[in-house]
Amino acid sequence: MPSNLAIYTVDAFTNEAFKGNPAGVCMVEGAVSEEWMQNVGAEMNLAETALLHKVDGYYSLRWFTPQAEVDLCGHATLASAHILWTEGYDSAAELRFMTKSGVLTASRSGDWIVLDFPLERDNACEAPGFLEEALGVPLKYVGRNRMDYIVEVENQEVVKSLKPKMELLRRLEGRGVIVTSRANDKAVDFVSRCFFPGVGIDEDPVTGSAHCCLGPYWQKRLHKDEFSALQISKRGGVLKLKIEGERIRISGQAVTTLKGRLIS
Repeated sequence: MPSNLAIYTVDAFTNEAFKGNPAGVCMVEGAVSEEWMQNVGAEMNLAETALLHKVDGYYSLRWFTPQAEVDLCGHATLASAHILWTEGYDSAAELRFMTKSGVLTASRSGDWIVLDFPLERDNACEAPGFLEEALGVPLKYVGRNRMDYIVEVENQEVVKSLKPKMELLRRLEGRGVIVTSRANDKAVDFVSRCFFPGVGIDEDPVTGSAHCCLGPYWQKRLHKDEFSALQISKRGGVLKLKIEGERIRISGQAVTTLKGRLIS
């Protein structure tokens, strides 16, 4: 089993410690078993832990919640890029990650990290019969992509005040549901919250991958390609978005809060 590996906790999509979304980042020296990686995800007990190692100019990157591997994760990718640069593992202007969602890249723009991700467009669908009851509010729109349901509600106050019934949301297929509305602040385009009990996360503080769906969703409604977004969980987070064809550039900041060694 791997031992004495560097491991970090990084708060992503924020420039303040103890805000944003905490992610684990574990630097692995080579291929390891899925069981071991899942054990690390459970031990870290964060929304996601990234495990990465360098292979032929790329970084092999996988993401694990405490309960399951996920196909796409923005905040742990942002955290991985932050650690590679700030801890001196890599000085390249662009980092390339091989993942279950294809090749993803990270670059720098001042003190912001820019991720290049695929769009994850939704299609309108009929709401599961229990979804409105689970969220406890009227639903203006319901759609779904390969990972999540997306729901628009009336306004930001509704998003902020949500107290979902998790026992009902656990019946959803996939990760869970993204809830969104237009923002109150004219400097912000939209707000969201994300509930993913399907992978063991009742509420994800800030979710880069959800914005792969939220970006094109609001592109259709606001008729623009660049956005400022807030995820209004208790910890909160700030994202900048730019849609380019079938890709989306997701920008955020990050702060390292913990450095250690994984000894077994």
